[in-house]
Amino acid sequence: MSLIKVLGIDLGKSTFHVIGHDQSGREQLRRKFNRIKLLQFLSTHPEVIVAMESCGGSHWLARKCQSFGHQVKLIPPQYVKPYVKTNKNDYIDADAIAEASTRPSMRFVSVKTEQAQVMSVIQRIRSGYIKERTACMSRIGAILLEFGMTFPKGHSQMKKLFQWLADNGEPISPLLMQSLVEHHDYYKYLNKQIETQDKKLKQLVENNERAQLLKTIPGIGDLVASRCLSDISNAHDFKNGRHMAAWIGLVPHQHSTGGKSTLLGISKRGNKSLRTLFIHGARALMSRPELAIKLFGNWLLALRARKPFNVTVVALANKLARIAWSVMTTQKPFEVRV
Repeated sequence: MSLIKVLGIDLGKSTFHVIGHDQSGREQLRRKFNRIKLLQFLSTHPEVIVAMESCGGSHWLARKCQSFGHQVKLIPPQYVKPYVKTNKNDYIDADAIAEASTRPSMRFVSVKTEQAQVMSVIQRIRSGYIKERTACMSRIGAILLEFGMTFPKGHSQMKKLFQWLADNGEPISPLLMQSLVEHHDYYKYLNKQIETQDKKLKQLVENNERAQLLKTIPGIGDLVASRCLSDISNAHDFKNGRHMAAWIGLVPHQHSTGGKSTLLGISKRGNKSLRTLFIHGARALMSRPELAIKLFGNWLLALRARKPFNVTVVALANKLARIAWSVMTTQKPFEVRV
């Protein structure tokens, strides 16, 4: 019978450092593998706890370990750092991961499914296209500014670029016009690519029961629902809705000492993309105040009366995140309470 109870793996691109601890936390194994050798080692090793940081490639390897019968524990990297005892190297990191996984108060990340990772990939590609489209628009504006023309901002204006140039009446050299045409064609290409990614996400959401339940919440559409499914592997990882809202970064940042509580602006910790989408959803609801008040009652009306608009939006985003946690844990659609 193997003495090893926990395997801590420090992940790399092509090399993986493994430290094995026994029941008492003493080191029993110290090895370095390439990817193929690591899979061979794990497939023949007796069932143990396999601990890793939740980072690039960890969810794929975690699913492999589960298929070999191992129990997998994924740890947020910031929770491993306190257990690094001395100067940093790969074996020390693996040892810290193994030790951190045995702490009774440690928090873990659930393993993502392949479909959740596919959603995440599509969202990252879409986000990249959006950033490049913005850069493309800025380049066109900067080019025209070099020739004394101030081009208006916005996608609606970009679609009418050549009409605007004709109305502006400034002479443009053939080479400059060729460059503008090429950039404008690239802008239209990026628009098509973004639409393609949107269609992919919409199709995935339509075929997912959990996503359809999330869409019953006002302010949550395809983008927010798909992001919830891709970034939140298991809503039961959070004790309650407030914990999930705190993970997203929608609760006040606290700096308290001497028994005096000091609450500041939102913490902005955790998942930036999900936080942004929830705030956009709340802002969309606030643009229709009659509907928002009908759905969430006098609480929202009283808050809006005494707080700035953006503070109210963030508070509503916090409520939407808590409702999303409830929907995901209970598997029941959102219902307005009369």
